[in-house]
Amino acid sequence: MSSRWNSSRTRRARTPVDEPGTFPVLIEPQLATLVDRAPAGGDWSYEIKFDGYRMMVRIERGTVQIFTRNGHDWTSRMPGLTDALSVLPVEEVWLDGEVVVLDAAGRPDFNALQNAFDRRSTADMVLFVFDILWLNGTDLREHPLRVRRKLLRALMHETDADVLRLSEDFAKDPVSLVASACRMKLEGIIGKRGDAPYRSGRSTEWIKLKCNLRQEFVVGGFTRTKGARSGVHSLLLGVYEQDGSLRYAGNVKPYLSSRAADAFLRRASTVTARETAFYNPPKPEKNRDCLWLEPLLVVECSFLEWTPAGEVRHPVFHAIREDKAAGSITEEPMIAVESDETVEADAGSTRQRPGPKGAVTIGGIRISNPERVMDEVTGHTKRDMVEYYAAISEWALPHLHNRPLALVRAPNGIKGELFFQKHSEKFQIPGVEELPAELHPRHPPLLVANKPEALIGLAQMGVVELHCWNAAAPDLEHPDRIIFDLDPDPNLPWSAMLEAAELLKVVLDEIGLRSFPKTSGGKGFHVVVPLTRRQAWSEAKEFAQAVARHMSRVVPDRFSAVLGPKNRINRIFIDYLRNGRGASTVAPFSVRARSGMAVSMPVSWDELRRVGRGDEWTMRKAIERQRSLKFDPWEDYWRTRQGITAAMRRAVGMKR
Repeated sequence: MSSRWNSSRTRRARTPVDEPGTFPVLIEPQLATLVDRAPAGGDWSYEIKFDGYRMMVRIERGTVQIFTRNGHDWTSRMPGLTDALSVLPVEEVWLDGEVVVLDAAGRPDFNALQNAFDRRSTADMVLFVFDILWLNGTDLREHPLRVRRKLLRALMHETDADVLRLSEDFAKDPVSLVASACRMKLEGIIGKRGDAPYRSGRSTEWIKLKCNLRQEFVVGGFTRTKGARSGVHSLLLGVYEQDGSLRYAGNVKPYLSSRAADAFLRRASTVTARETAFYNPPKPEKNRDCLWLEPLLVVECSFLEWTPAGEVRHPVFHAIREDKAAGSITEEPMIAVESDETVEADAGSTRQRPGPKGAVTIGGIRISNPERVMDEVTGHTKRDMVEYYAAISEWALPHLHNRPLALVRAPNGIKGELFFQKHSEKFQIPGVEELPAELHPRHPPLLVANKPEALIGLAQMGVVELHCWNAAAPDLEHPDRIIFDLDPDPNLPWSAMLEAAELLKVVLDEIGLRSFPKTSGGKGFHVVVPLTRRQAWSEAKEFAQAVARHMSRVVPDRFSAVLGPKNRINRIFIDYLRNGRGASTVAPFSVRARSGMAVSMPVSWDELRRVGRGDEWTMRKAIERQRSLKFDPWEDYWRTRQGITAAMRRAVGMKR
């Protein structure tokens, strides 16, 4: 093998803007987003979706390290691959790929891969490499994929090791590729934008098209025949919600070999639990015992679809996964890809085409009267508002997922008549879904917005404000947060609002509750306290009222817990009334139907003092802010697990 990669070839690979940097110790992999169909345009190439273990390879002067997607070092478990990688003609390199074991027909066989690890017989393992992120002092992650692939192809040409292979890409029709993959009983294909850099984490610049729905689940317990001392009848599956609680998502028969079943039971015996980790555990089965487990084991299953109740239909067990962290397992959403007329051009922007009579099409939805002025003060049009909701959807949708909506429509602009709406009434809004009627008995079905097209469809219907419940389907009987709305006397200076928010945080910190602030888009702040879904609506609302009363007792010259303008003269009313069943609060990133059309913006406590007013962020500034952020100010919100305890109730003066 040639050693040219150590010298002349490396120098030619660098561009004038490249500067040698520190060789990374660890790189988080880029992940693909599940989509319903391939984009009809754009610079895309496609590869086989391998049914194996994702691996990141770091080589430094012949020393090889092989990491799982979660950063676990598995080098010692794959000596054959390690030996083959150690002689690659490079000084420093980071590679991204998938380890598989191929069957007699040359297809990846995941069960064979697991058996190889179990038996420590790894000679048949093959690493398919599909990306190169670093080469001899040059960070390649900012280079387009097509450039990285060219360098990778040249490097892989330098090895004749059969266990190291290049993952070939195809530019042909993805529909035909998916059909071929399904006929070959493969998992599907991966699409990648050729002009895109490498970005750690999940993005829409890599997409996956699957033959069947398939993902990982957390095992929260299992059942066996009543009275039996061994055996497994079915595994109880779960996925984590955005608030960190574990949702029961159905059960699956594992069909394990005797050896695998024994191994599973040995592992399960080390993580037994007295109580369920599910917030919505399944009902007991006749003739079955249920054994609860700490949510630490992960399995992979395919299934037909998700039911409206949040469970999988017709699941099929595939494997136990050791390379996936249980805490990262959530319901994998499927993103709707737009047609060729509205292919997403880049993050936050959408190509538009003219429609009849002045209409335009945005996100595949025809926008009527796009130049209608919504706010006479700023001149914002309906088109401005639709484009904002299209651009902000990737940040807004996690806060809206499966939450019943209350909508404020302004069909003739915000100075015209406003309409409050909770149901679809006589028309269907594109992308907006109705929840099953049994979740809200004796009422018309509630609406939820879970897709980008739903936000565009709502804006097309003249919806300005998006309000949502403090609970999410399928469990609408238990709130997953409490919200305090700080409503000031209009004559108070802004500094009083900042002090009020900080004082409320201090009290919540003292009683043991984490909180997260956001601007209201109007006069003040909302302070949001995430909860695990164990308390009833009445308990949550009573506790919120007790906190408000406690604040008004401790600092009576600053706070009021009584509704009405006369009760907040020179004070701030802590509105706790938004915490009852059916009550709603304006959602993060929602536009407000007020002059200026400002946005409700999540912020961190650290940056609170830099916020100048409650309506600081306009639609344009909100998009600019989100694109410029290096971290989510509410990143810890999604991981916070906390509930209302007896000690907390006593701390704010509750008798029970």
